[in-house]
Formats: sequence, structure tokens, C-alpha cells
Amino acid sequence: MAHTRRRTTTLAAALGLTLALASGALASRSASDDEDALAPTRGRPSNSIERKIDRLVARMTVEEKLQQVQLLSDGQITDADARAGVGSVFSLVDPEKIDHFQRIAVEESRLGIPVLFAYDTIHGYRTIFPVPLGAASSFDPDVARADAEVGARESAVQGLKQVYSPMVDVSHEPRWGRIVEGAGEDPYLGSVMGAARVKGAQGSDYSAPDKVVSSVKHYVAYGQPEGGRDYNTTDMSESRLRNLYLPPFKAAIDAGADTVMCSFNSINGVPGCANKYTETDILKKEWGFDGFIESDYTAVAELRACPPVRPDEGPCGHGVAADGPQAGAAALMAGTDSEMVSTNIRDYGTELLASRQITMRRLDDAVRRILRVKFRAGLFDNPYIDVGAAADPASYGRPEDLEKSRWAAGRSMVLLKNDDGALPLDPERSTALIGPFGDNVDDVLGPWSGRGSDDLAPDHVPLVAGLRAASSAEVTYTQACNLAHNFDPPNNANPPLTPEEEVCAGPGADGTTIEDAVAAAEAADQVVLALGENAFMSGESNARSELDLPGAQEELIDAVAQTGKPLVVVLFNGRPLDLSAVQGKASAILEAWFPGTQGGNAVADVLFGTVNPGGKLPVSFPRRVGTVPYYYNHEPTGRPCDPTFKWNSRYRDLDTCAPLYPFGYGLSYTTFEVTGLSLSRSTVRRTGSLTASMRVRNTGSVAGDDVVQLYLHDPVASLSQPVRRLRGFQRVSLEPGQSTTVSFTLDKSDFGFWDNQGTYVVEPGLIEVYGGDSSTATMKQTFTVTR
Repeated sequence: MAHTRRRTTTLAAALGLTLALASGALASRSASDDEDALAPTRGRPSNSIERKIDRLVARMTVEEKLQQVQLLSDGQITDADARAGVGSVFSLVDPEKIDHFQRIAVEESRLGIPVLFAYDTIHGYRTIFPVPLGAASSFDPDVARADAEVGARESAVQGLKQVYSPMVDVSHEPRWGRIVEGAGEDPYLGSVMGAARVKGAQGSDYSAPDKVVSSVKHYVAYGQPEGGRDYNTTDMSESRLRNLYLPPFKAAIDAGADTVMCSFNSINGVPGCANKYTETDILKKEWGFDGFIESDYTAVAELRACPPVRPDEGPCGHGVAADGPQAGAAALMAGTDSEMVSTNIRDYGTELLASRQITMRRLDDAVRRILRVKFRAGLFDNPYIDVGAAADPASYGRPEDLEKSRWAAGRSMVLLKNDDGALPLDPERSTALIGPFGDNVDDVLGPWSGRGSDDLAPDHVPLVAGLRAASSAEVTYTQACNLAHNFDPPNNANPPLTPEEEVCAGPGADGTTIEDAVAAAEAADQVVLALGENAFMSGESNARSELDLPGAQEELIDAVAQTGKPLVVVLFNGRPLDLSAVQGKASAILEAWFPGTQGGNAVADVLFGTVNPGGKLPVSFPRRVGTVPYYYNHEPTGRPCDPTFKWNSRYRDLDTCAPLYPFGYGLSYTTFEVTGLSLSRSTVRRTGSLTASMRVRNTGSVAGDDVVQLYLHDPVASLSQPVRRLRGFQRVSLEPGQSTTVSFTLDKSDFGFWDNQGTYVVEPGLIEVYGGDSSTATMKQTFTVTR
């Protein structure tokens, strides 16, 4: 872990937005760096709680224990389940029903054990924040922390005491739809943002009425499926697992996360929810995790071979179990403590105990873990909710939370291109907003947006509304092409759609066409194109085989570009896109991701210059879908890419080895100079530490933010090491002409690595240090690790 210190000449607000200072006035305190986010806060077990668990488990029958390990959906739970003492329920959001089932469980079951109610609060419950991939672009753990704090409070008001968040899956796969839910391609950035989310959701004590327990998902390596297809196979070495995919989970556990969700995928042939090595040996024994693991949706049933046996229905596929009883036994004995939706452990548990396929010791351990979380959550003392507060719109979308959402969205945007000062726009000149994503709720909120569009949610702000609120001149909106909103992909839609029809095909909902868009552009002083993907093209089960703009959006760009006016493209999307066809036609490109409830206002803040964009890319943008997976922290090869020579690791149809936009890249309305990389010492013992420092100066004419980044490379090691690894970052805010020195402390956690025997090694030798404000930083120093 890199520890960050700063010496600043000043940290002033940039560009003066009172409610959403892009310079980071809300996030420039000392807690907003990687060091504080990663500081371990996991507490020691409470002796009093352990004694309560002992007494309760001693009173429980086998049937009651089997009920505790059952996790039902909102569509499954019945009064009989609550009365029998079912352990958990997810996705139930009706406060009256939550209260109803909880009262049955507490007052009518034999032991009165409360139910743990859970929900997928991913980037907000009713007040929606930027999608996690967007939040990671802020390179600011305070953004993730604020999101989690607001989401936890709004979830807890509803009676939900567990959230299935954060998702900390590192991914090199832009084709994978769920890349939108994580922090991108880097394990260090993912660790920082994941830990910050846990701390925001749980606080120092998640029994507090405004806190919840976090469930970290999806354990583990779910983000690297073959072909980028969700749920697909993952196969990798021990060293890659430990160096790239496990670190964010470890950081979240160290931050106090008390529940974990095992993944659908298999890793090296072993499904995630039946993997004793990852669940028990690493998570529970090596890391000392004393919370519980729940399976993902029907993941235990999916352990079975097909066709399904006992029961003769439901999911199947992995083929590591012959039937339901074997699936339940495999999951429980591997370390899965709670079974979601499918009911194999509960239904066959007595039989499995009798046949010794499961042990009472392991069943008791699972029950103890679940009860431990319920005690820590305060459910035994305060099981009920205030139904009135849960149904009150005033409980959600509080003014201060909307300010945080707007601030977070502005802080998460990345300026990819800005030729000839195309941005910021002039609010006193007329603006033509064109494209399919200018006036729709889903394409502001994005996937997994909780209850962000229901009757109790605050009003969402689409882009057209944000532009009109921020401009004193006329703002017109021309959709130009349709936007088909279907939860299902095109081939399952009703009526059926082709992939090209899903976004931007035929007249828009307002009846306008591409020809109308051209006319609107010609009549306006400034042109903004709202392009990208709709919300239903990102998230779970939304892999894409292409990464360009879907539908007729490129045709739309071509037509509007013929007007000769500078084009400002705003992207709403949940994955890195191939922007090769866009880059040459747009004067400016702003990556807004899916920005949340206040998205329209936040985008307008950036477009009109009230907020100076300072985000950086948490994931590389490819030049072609055929070049993926591409990631900056790749391993070297004996024949590194050289586009001028044939016999090396290159593509013959590309004249470059670089991505379109690299990890850590992002522009600003000002300019910065990062200089003076220096090390406090030239040698360090394997157990020692040293400090790396850089100075960053705002060399432009307006205030703004830069993200100082530190990378390491071990050029000679027993295992080939990545060409660069991020080991420290700090977002800083500077007025014109002002500067700051940023320092990072490096130790063995930074210059060591995991080998293929699962051993952490720190080898003597030279270490290269790179500093700057992107992964292509050129400043370099070296130090030597000694014995």
C-alpha cells in the first residue's frame, strides 16, 4: 500500500460552484487520499456477541439451523418461511411487507431471530450517484464514500440492513457488461475505491440506524470471463489471481466488510461457490474473515450437471454435482454459508448430515457467521423499521444528498478531447442538443439504479433540463433517432429488434430525423451531441461483441459534422467504447458515464465551465474490439509491440501499439506540469520503506484538478512483472500558478509480489519508479531493494 502525504502551497476552490466544487472543496480534506481509504479498520470480535451466539446456537434445532442458511428472494418469502426462522431475504422493498415478515420472525418464530433484509444498492438507492466505473474516474475515494453513505442511509430507512456492494471485480474486458459496476482495470485503484465504499456504508458501527453491512462481490475473478461473456469460465495462474484480482477483496475485508458474495463463474475449473481454496483457505483462514458468504442468485443449483436432478427443474450447468443434495453439500463444505434462491442446503440438509456429506460442525459455523452479522447489525435490539419514515418522500433525495450526487458526477467526468478550446461552452449563445440520450431517465441513472425512478425518488435531471437551467440563451433538443428501451436484448425484445435498431434507428420519439438534427445544428451557435449506449446495454448479462457506437449514431455524427460547426460529444455509457470513428469528427469529447440523479445538471456544469473536469480514465479505451483485452499493467514480452517491424507482438492492420486513450488519462480546462520526481533514498531493505515525491503546478489560467500518479516496475524478477503497476495517486486542486508537492511512502507491499505457490515474495534488486499524471508518465527514478 502506498501512503500519501501532501505539502501544498494552497488548496483553493476551482471555478466556484457552491454546491459542487469541482476542485474538490468537499473532498480536499486529509481523508480523501489512498492512504486513509486503505487504512485497516476491521475490529476484533466481541466477546459478548460470541457468548450470545453460543447460547442461541445451543438452543437451535437442525431445522432452525438450516433455515438460517437460506436466503430467499422477494418473490419467495412467505409467512411460513418467516415463522420457521428463515435467515435472509433480498429485493423486498415494500416497507409494510418488510415490517410484516420481521414481526412474524421476531414474535412468532420459536427463537425470535430477526431476518436480514438485503438489496443491490450499487450506486445509490433513491438518490443515484454516478455508476461505479464513473466514480472510479474521479480518482477520489471521497466520491465512493459519499455514494455509499447516502445509499446506506436511504436503504436502512427502507428496512434494508445489507447491501450487495461494492463490486470490486477487476476487469480487462470492456465487452463484459458488468465492468460498469467496478473500478476498472487496476487492482490498486479498485482496492482504494472498494475500501472507501465499505467504510461509507458501514461506518465505525453498522448497527447505527443509518448504516448497513456491505457484501463484497463477486468472489473471485468474475471480471475476467472468456470472451467477455457474463457467467463464463475464468482460468488463470495463482500469481495473477493474487496480484490482480484478490487485492480489492482483501482491502474491502480489511475495511470491515462482513459479508461476501461468491461468484457464478468457475475459476480453473472450480465454481466460485464451491471453491474451498478461495472461500475457506484464503478468505476465512488466511485473511481471518469471520463474517458470512452468500451465494449469488441460484449459483448453488448451477453446480449441478444438466439435466437437473433433485429437483428436476431449475438452473444447472457446471457439472461438479450430480444433483441438488450434492450441490448443497459442495457449496456448504467449500465455505458458502448462505444459499440464495435455490434451496438445496435447507431442503436436503438433514439427509446430508445423516450421510455425512456435510458436518454439524460446518453447519454450526455457517449459522454462527450469519448470527454474528445480525448481532453486529443491531437487529436483535432494533429489528423493526419506521414504516412511516420509509414511505415518506422526505426520507430520500435530501437537498444535501442531491448536492453530493451532483458534485460526485462532475468530479467523475473525463475530458478526452478539447481541440481549439471547444469547451467550455458559452451560456449566452444558443445551443443545439442532438442525439438519443438527451432526455431520458434510464440514460442518466444507468444500470443497477436501485429505486431511483420510483415515486419516492427525487426527480432526475436529464441533460436537456440541465443545459436549459444553466444557459441564458435558447437550448433546443432534437432526438434525431429512436431509443428502444428494453430490459431484454434485441433478439428477446417484444416486438423483436435488430441490434442496430436498439439505439438510434428511425425517427426519434419526438418525430425528428437526422435531417432535422442537421437543421437544428445549423440554426444554433453551439452543438452538443448526446451519444453512447442506453442503460440496458450495460450491467449484468449485457456483454457486447462490438464496442462502437450502436445504431446510426456514427451516421448522425457524420451528418451533423457536415455543417462545419465544432461538435461537442457527451458520452453516456457503462464501458470503454471504440471511439475511433468519433475522435476525428468531434472537437471535444466528454466522458460522462451514467452520472446519476443530478446528471443533467452535472454535465451542464462541466460543459459551461462552472466545473473544471479533472477525472482520469480507470480503464483503457481500445482502438478496435479486436485489440481487447488491453490493459496498461500487462506483462512484458520478449518481442514487445513495434508497429514498424513484423516479427513482434503487434497487429498488422494498426500503425500503433497504444490504446486510443490510456489508463489514467484525462484533460482539463487548464494545464499542469508535474516535475521533480525524487526518492528519499536509493536503497531500502526488504522490510523497509522510502518516500517518492513529485511537484505539480497549475500552469494555466483557471483553477482545476490534476491526479498525480505513481507507478512501479520490477525489471528483473523470478516471475515476469507488469510493465507498470499503479501504487499511489492523489487528486489535488490548484489555482493558476499554484503548486503542491505530493509524497508517497513505498514499502514491501508495493515492491513485492505473489508467486505461483501463493507466497508473497520481496526480491532484492532494482525497482523503477515512474511519476506523472497518467500511466504513460515519463519521469523515472530507481532504487534498489537489499537483503
